[in-house]
Amino acid sequence: MLLRHIARPLLASSFIYDGVQAARKPSEHVAAARTGSALATKALGAEPLSEKQVATLVRAHGVATAAAGTLLALGKAPRASAVALALLTLPLAVVNQPFTAPSPERPARTERFLRNVASVGAALIAGADLEGRPGISWRVQQARAARAEAKAAAAG
Repeated sequence: MLLRHIARPLLASSFIYDGVQAARKPSEHVAAARTGSALATKALGAEPLSEKQVATLVRAHGVATAAAGTLLALGKAPRASAVALALLTLPLAVVNQPFTAPSPERPARTERFLRNVASVGAALIAGADLEGRPGISWRVQQARAARAEAKAAAAG
């Protein structure tokens, strides 16, 4: 369908842009990533990451996001790349959640949070697109029905 060939690159463009920016200029993202990594290391009981480790993590996340976005834009493994984009964006939504932010930061964090949540939703919708083909549950039902018919024919 023509719509898929237009919509996927449009959706992927923001992921690609954000990923490339994070990979090229990780310093702009390190503060938020530091908060997220501190939460994760605390929950796991591990030592906090160094500044260099956080910057490397931001770069790796950016490269992964840009790569998955590029695959989605090109239509290569679109379902897998869309789900990967949703999973890569979830930590950003958690880090940018505005509920515990100080009052001056709350509007900006709310905007980033809502953008991240919307991106996760859009990526999940793209990941669920079967392109008009039957899904796994339908295929399983058809296989069971065919097996039951074969048994009935063999018994009768």
